[in-house]
Parts: sequence; structure tokens; C-alpha cells
Amino acid sequence: MNNNPKRYTVTAALIYANGPIHIGHLAGCYLPADIYVRYLRLKGKDVAFISGTDEHGVPITIKAKKEGITPQEVVDKYYGIIKDSFEQFGISFDLYSRTSNQVHHQTSQEFFTTLNTKGYFDEVITEQYFDEAAQTFLADRYIVGECPNCHNPDAYGDQCEKCGSTLSPTDLINPRSSLSGAKPVMKATKNWYLPLDRMQPEIEKYVNSHSEWKPNVFGQCQSWLKQGLQPRAMTRDLDWGIKVPLDDAEGKVLYVWFDAPIGYISMTKEWAAIAGKNWEDYWKSEDTKLVHFIGKDNIVFHCIIFPAMLMAEGSFILPDNVPANEFMNLENDKISTSRNWAVWLHEYLEEFPNKQDVLRYALAANAPESKDNDFTWKDFQTKNNSELVGIFGNFVNRAVVLTQKFYEGKVPSKGELQEIDLRALEALKQIPCDVSEAMKNFKFRDALSSMMELARLGNKYLAETEPWKAIKEDPERVKTIMNIAMQITATLSIVAEPFLPFTAQKLYLQLKLSEWNLNGLKHEWIDAGNPDLVPVGLEIGTGALLFEKIEDETIEKQVQKLFDAKRMNELEVKTISPIKENINFDNFAKMDIRIGTILEAEAVKKSKKLLKFLIDDGLEKRTILSGIAEHFSPEEMLGKQVTFIANLAPRMMMGIESQGMILMAEDKDGSLSLLQPHKEVWNGASVS
Repeated sequence: MNNNPKRYTVTAALIYANGPIHIGHLAGCYLPADIYVRYLRLKGKDVAFISGTDEHGVPITIKAKKEGITPQEVVDKYYGIIKDSFEQFGISFDLYSRTSNQVHHQTSQEFFTTLNTKGYFDEVITEQYFDEAAQTFLADRYIVGECPNCHNPDAYGDQCEKCGSTLSPTDLINPRSSLSGAKPVMKATKNWYLPLDRMQPEIEKYVNSHSEWKPNVFGQCQSWLKQGLQPRAMTRDLDWGIKVPLDDAEGKVLYVWFDAPIGYISMTKEWAAIAGKNWEDYWKSEDTKLVHFIGKDNIVFHCIIFPAMLMAEGSFILPDNVPANEFMNLENDKISTSRNWAVWLHEYLEEFPNKQDVLRYALAANAPESKDNDFTWKDFQTKNNSELVGIFGNFVNRAVVLTQKFYEGKVPSKGELQEIDLRALEALKQIPCDVSEAMKNFKFRDALSSMMELARLGNKYLAETEPWKAIKEDPERVKTIMNIAMQITATLSIVAEPFLPFTAQKLYLQLKLSEWNLNGLKHEWIDAGNPDLVPVGLEIGTGALLFEKIEDETIEKQVQKLFDAKRMNELEVKTISPIKENINFDNFAKMDIRIGTILEAEAVKKSKKLLKFLIDDGLEKRTILSGIAEHFSPEEMLGKQVTFIANLAPRMMMGIESQGMILMAEDKDGSLSLLQPHKEVWNGASVS
């Protein structure tokens, strides 16, 4: 563990450029990474904050196929959306790039060539699924079939999204190609494997040297190591990706999880060239601390496979820490882009203008640091109204307004300090230390909670000293009170910056701190807690509300939007049932389908679904029960002509004999429609 680094290289996971950013991505790695980097910068550290879009791999080609465009058009579209969303949300990357850039292709191929030249790869011939109709090998996601566990008919070759089981293509029952629908065949192919089994002792030594890693990260690594590492293919039979730089590798590309983490290196090269830095200082110096922020689904790649690649190459430092978060759920359900069950960042930014910090606060306060956690719109509203408005905003507003009212906006001087003042100043000094300690240990929820203690401290101090009353009895005493209140406010503008950068900037400008600070620069972390941070006589700006309440109507609208989007998606993905097995004409001729008129209709007692009808079938009156009570009322069915099967064997339902079946058509959304003749016909008319 590098405890005293000269510089930091901080990366946030490269997200697939096949869709927009949602709150699960933010809570998983991007927001905690930004909080950490902003803290380091306030500490005056040399930091390279690097990320970008992963533009290779099967998810890109699947999206291209679905949208009917090329993979390049897919990544160009979503790179722009993602980059803009991050910028508007205040994720302060030094560079946000993409793996389709030429420098990345070159860096990845050079990395592969180095490992190959050093003899690290094993060339292995295996049998893989091949689509003869499409004339291509099939990646796991292009193979679908029946899940052997839950029997979902549309499980993927790597995972069943219905039951969550991890699968291999050969596990599927009746596999088929998603490209052609044909049954794939097994065909021999050669790929280049990294022998993780032979590298396990070195990898194990590395992992075991980092027992300070978060329990979820260290535990998952130990689980993989206990199972025994297996060789892993670093190439794939695909046409989209970085070409394998070998003469005998036609039609093969680098495995996306080989080239993606190399993107951190290639993107650092890009940034260094722009910033006039030496990129090797950030990747090859023992004085540099390398930290990867990821979600828990990427732990194995960043803690085992990428370090193994770096070890094999030989000239790079290894990750010092990988503070992976668990998953953020949404309204007590797993976030799912395929089901459109997500809060999309670009939509949030449009619908909640100038409220970036509200979402940052809600996600940070509820971050899934050690276990999966849940985002709800109601909690989002509570965090805003009760905490940001009621605690943070309330204190700042009172401190600024009272200073304006009593001293025309000029910070008064302190007089003799009382016990309550000394306690407040001691807490003011300690709280930034508490925040800092939590930051160092990647406990950002604790850090946020400590930051809010400053605002609570301010509210408590004003409530106990009551300057609005003391001004009449002891105006000199109030000068001390308001000076200390302004010192708390100024420290808040520093300590809040990693979490609430937009609010901190407003507060900094409101206090006009830049007018006296050196060269107009912001204060650094070392200034936080200084009891004389704000100079006597500084004229602050007029008070303005930092936050505003969010009404119930706004929240209800978001919840409704979420459920409407989910329902529409369910309708879009709902498929038409397959045609049943053929029957011969004689079997069909046995069915006696007739038209009849409903004479009486009533609900069946103790049943939510059944209606009871008396139908004139032209020969007699018969009773038929039908499970349509959730779609039709008895009143609206009276007098209607219906189509029914007349010779269906009678059966007892809820103690009543039903003498037939009324025919209905089910629409895509589950609603039912009557099958009726387009004009009235005589009762008993046959349907043929």
C-alpha cells in the first residue's frame, strides 16, 4: 500500500457506449471517484482522473443490430450523450475519452505484442458455436436458448436475465443463433489465452498484500483464488474490435476485457500530451498511487486479470486500491436498462435544472458501499427537503441574512470567547479531520455525514446563542456569535465541495471569499477549520437560497413516469405466442363454434375474475362462465352477441356448470376484445 504518494492516477470504469448513463452507474463508481478526486485536489495533490467509453465488444454490436445502424454510429451517438451528461453533472474528469481512438488501438496492440513476444500466451484450439447461415462464430450474447435452471426460453449464452444464473453457451437447452435463428454447430477455432493458472501464485501474493481492500472486494478475490484460476482467452472471433496484431489471426480481435483496462493507459497518454506531462510518471513510477473505481461486477477484471496483464508486461505499477461499490436498486427493484427501469441522467438534468447537487447528495448519502442499496424518489425528496433545505440551506441562510441585517454584510470581529464558543470552534477544527479520515478509507457516506455535521453544528450554535434576541441585550456578544457563524459557513464551502460542487461554488461566491484570497484562487483543504478563515470586515454578498423544496406533485410525476416507461417497454418486448402444433381438418371440424346473444349477466360471488352469462344459442338457453370480470362489467355485456364454442364438454366452476367457452382476442397490453360478427346475425349461426 502506497501511503505517501507523490501523485495519483484515479480511474473510473469505462462504460459501454451502447446507452445513456443512469443513477446505478453514478452510485457505483463515477460519483465516489469524483468525490475522492475533488478531495485530493483540495489537498493540493497531483491527480490524473481518467475515464472514457468502452466502444468494443458484443454489447455494441447487439445495440447496432437492434437500432439498424453501424457499430461506429452507435458509439458516436452514445459517447456524446454520456460525455455531455458527465460534464453537466460535475464529474470532473481530466480527460474523458474513448477506446475507438487510434492511440488506444496502438497501445493495446503494443501491449499484446509485448506479452506474446515474452511467451506469455498459450495458443489453444477449442470448439465454439458457429452460425453456418451467418458464417460467423457466435459470442456468448449471440447465443440464446432455454435456461437449464428456470427454463426461461430466451436466456443468453453467458447469463439468464430472468433468474440471474451465470451460464456457458453449452449449458443452454436448444441453443439458437440470435443472428439467423438457426441452430449453431460446434467448430474448431484458435485463440490466445493468458495462463492465469500458472500465474496464480504471483496474483495471490499481490491480492493478499492488500488486506486493507474493502471486504466485498477482498472477499470476492479470495473466492476466485480459492476456486483456482483458469486460463482465459484474450482474443475473440469477431469483426468489431481491435485487430489482433498477428499474421495468423485473421478475423480475430482483442478480448474487450483485454483492451478496455489498457484504455486507462492510452487515455492517460492522451491527457499527458495535452497537459504537457509525462504519462509514464502516472503508470510506471512507484511514487504514484493507482486507484480504480468500479462496480462489483468488474472486480475480477480489475483485481485479478488486469494486474496479471500488468505483471506479465513488467514495467507498470499495480492497482493500489479498487474501492468497488455494490449495486444501487431503484424503487425496490433491480435497475434494468432492458426493462427501462432506470433514472437516466440526461433526463434528470433536463427535468431538474440546477439540481445536480441534490442528486449527488441523495446518491452519496445512500451509496451502496458495502451492500446493495435502494434509491426511491420519496427518499430523494426527503433528502432535499429535510436535509439540504432544512439543515444546510437553513444554516447558511440564517448566518448570511443576520450578518447582512446586523452589520450591513461586513463580518464583525470576535470578542471574549465563552465556553459555547470554544466548543463550537473545537468542533469546527475536528470535523474536517473526520471527513478527511473517512475519505482516505473510501467511506464516502461517513465523509458526507461528517460534512453535514458542520451545518448541524452551525444550526445548533445559532439556536443556543439566539443572536436575534441577544442583539437587543448584548450587541457586542452578537459580534462574536456572527463571526463564528461565518467561520463555520466558510469551512462548509470548502468541505462541501467534493460532494456538492455547484453549491460550494455558489456559497464561495456569496461569501465573496475570492476577493481577498491569494490570486482569487479557492482555499485548499488545509484552510478548513481555521477559526479566522474569514477576515474581519469582509463584505459578503446578499443572501440567496441554496436549495428549494421539491413538492409532492413533482415526485409523483417521476414515479408515474418510471412505471409508465416500464409498462411501455413490457409491451414492446412482448412477443406473439408461437403457432401451436398442426391439427388435421377432422379435428377442427369437431369444434362447433356459434353466435349467441347474452340475455343475462352477473358477477360470480367470491370470484374476482368470473362472470356468469345466460346465452340464447338459437336452440335453447345455456349458462357459460367466463374469466373476463377484470375487463368487462356485467352491464356492458348485456345484449351483446358473442362467439362461443358450443360443444365444449361442460365443467364445474365455483359450483356452477359452464356449458361452453366465449372466445376473446388478447391484445399486446393484455386487454381483451370480444370476437363479434360485424353485423347482427341470427342466434345459433355457425362459424366456419
